[in-house]
Amino acid sequence: MRGPAGVTSSRALKHVHSLADMRARARRILPRPVFDFADGGAEDEVTLAANERDFDRHVFLPKPLRGSPQRDLSVKLFDGRLAMPVAIGPTGLAGLFWKGGELAAGRAAAGAGVPYCLSHASVCRIEDLPAIGGAPRWMQVFVYHDRGFTEEFVRRAAASRYDALVLTVDNQMLGRRERDLRNGFTIPPTFGPSDILAMAAKLPWLMRMRGELPKITFANYVRDGQPGDLRSLSRQMVSLLDPSLSWADVEWLRRIWDGPFILKGILHPDEARRAADLGVDAVVVSNHGGRQLDGAISSIDALPGVAAAVEGRIPVLLDGGVRRGSHVVKALCLGATACLVGRPHLWGLSVAGEAGVTHVLRTLGAEIDRTMGLLGVTRIEDLGPHLLAKRA
Repeated sequence: MRGPAGVTSSRALKHVHSLADMRARARRILPRPVFDFADGGAEDEVTLAANERDFDRHVFLPKPLRGSPQRDLSVKLFDGRLAMPVAIGPTGLAGLFWKGGELAAGRAAAGAGVPYCLSHASVCRIEDLPAIGGAPRWMQVFVYHDRGFTEEFVRRAAASRYDALVLTVDNQMLGRRERDLRNGFTIPPTFGPSDILAMAAKLPWLMRMRGELPKITFANYVRDGQPGDLRSLSRQMVSLLDPSLSWADVEWLRRIWDGPFILKGILHPDEARRAADLGVDAVVVSNHGGRQLDGAISSIDALPGVAAAVEGRIPVLLDGGVRRGSHVVKALCLGATACLVGRPHLWGLSVAGEAGVTHVLRTLGAEIDRTMGLLGVTRIEDLGPHLLAKRA
């Protein structure tokens, strides 16, 4: 990256050696309510903590004498290959962290050769992401009381040539995110004079976003003749959610979507097995990043049961708690094809926009490569449970 923006990005990313460093930098940059909006989980955040902690239950059993002078990180998914077993998962309001956040992240993903999943609650429209080029592009949808509204999202994604449809199934009632309540977080965030004085260190973010905050909205929900402000649309989205979501809806979406169809939010082996039976093309083992049902099993602990249930018929992806390339490798050893990252890419956006997301993906790629080399593995296909032990 050249010019002043490149200089700024280089300075911002100096000494950022890990995703933990990126999180710490984002925490310094963002107002606390905005940082906690991305970083927090539901209620006591038990599941949020378990998602990260439970990777440590699995320890490596390396076989370095097999030799691994060169490593191939690519992995087959659907009809193509990813440059590495990572994708960026759907996160709402990425444009709150950087101007044009979704498009910046999409460009970074395309440059890294990995998928980017656009959230239904994006600041940009479904039709905007394909304009930047690059693939694969995935689109997230929910099932609403008005099934016609859900179908509209599907048709728009098809018309815009998205590569996969991702149905999130664990968000039909909103979890209680108490950090947001304690912070008095509102959408869009509002800051009075006393708030701004208390956030002197956050002025770069405030200055960067000052022209954007009043305009930020859920672009995919804006309709002519209806209120388009973020607060009104947020209330509308909550009212649209339908807790009666069932397997009949999965079958319906499978019929009307021709491409790869992914269910996100699967934790129980029975549901994974049934998804494969119904022609779903992949499942994502996910507890919504600990933002929905607190006390749910961690994603990494749910993964082996789900992988065993589908018996290799469809890919199993993992979402939740991935903070190191070694976490990705552990997930692959336990049966995953690839891992989704959500919060880490928002941290990267907050710090340096597209360059920050690129840095997150490069960091993960380098860590995956190093872990494979130290394990004595040259190809993703060589990873398996024989390279792991369970910590007591």
